[in-house]
Amino acid sequence: MLQCRRIITLMFFLLVFVTFDCTPIHSLAKKMDVHFINVGQGDSIFIQTPNDKNILIDGGPPKAGKKVVNYLKGLGIKEIDLIIATHPDRDHIGGLPTVMKEFKVKEILDSGKLHVTRAYANYMNEIRKQKIPLTVAKADKEIRIDTLLDFRILNAYGKYKNNNQSSIALKLSYNDVDFLFLGDIEDEQETKIGKKYDVRAEIIKIAHHGSKTSSSKNFLEQVKPKVAIITYSQYNDYGHPVNRVIQRLMELDTNIFSTAVHGDLVVHTEGENYLVYPQKSPLQFLLES
Repeated sequence: MLQCRRIITLMFFLLVFVTFDCTPIHSLAKKMDVHFINVGQGDSIFIQTPNDKNILIDGGPPKAGKKVVNYLKGLGIKEIDLIIATHPDRDHIGGLPTVMKEFKVKEILDSGKLHVTRAYANYMNEIRKQKIPLTVAKADKEIRIDTLLDFRILNAYGKYKNNNQSSIALKLSYNDVDFLFLGDIEDEQETKIGKKYDVRAEIIKIAHHGSKTSSSKNFLEQVKPKVAIITYSQYNDYGHPVNRVIQRLMELDTNIFSTAVHGDLVVHTEGENYLVYPQKSPLQFLLES
């Protein structure tokens, strides 16, 4: 039964890959690239803004630090204008100390949620060692880093919230193209931001790796995503992503991409249209599995 489910899932991803299409991008407009780096079971997203600012959202687990560093060096990156640590779980901040050792980092935006783990201690110690300015995120605040972008914090730490509930959730808009980066927020936070903000977006980074705790039907219907990106490891122990999240996205005719199947992913946009570039096709994934 498990093998059958796996084959059906892979066939679905193959169908998505083949049928996805987009209008060609105008060559004279300023470009923005959003990279979803395959760090296994975790998150790491790198944004190259239209005015050449570099933003890193999370750094994956500790062992992924070298992968993130090599990926950024492969892009010719010399410094990072802003690191956003969405919350203190090791699969989000574990690789950041390695990144901080290799690149000049101008500023850190942190959720403000404290955590007693070795990964979190290493993260905080490196910030202190490098004397990197740190700001605690506040919901509804704008991140002023590029005049061509509207970049807003939708959720951050609050009293009585656990790590996932404290995740920094973000909406990034470049003209007509909107992204939602949801960290590991849960249904309750989705409901609150859906009531307070316009959460419609073409591209959504699915919360909590497609877990059962997030991606409620009502919220996804509000977002109406054209593209959903799910970050997870093929061999994770949590059952990510759960079937009902995939089913909800399918019902909305959303094109689904994942780091587990497609490897590193890049969304390229000039603010009007967008293209998704996967590192691997689902066929490659099938042959390698």
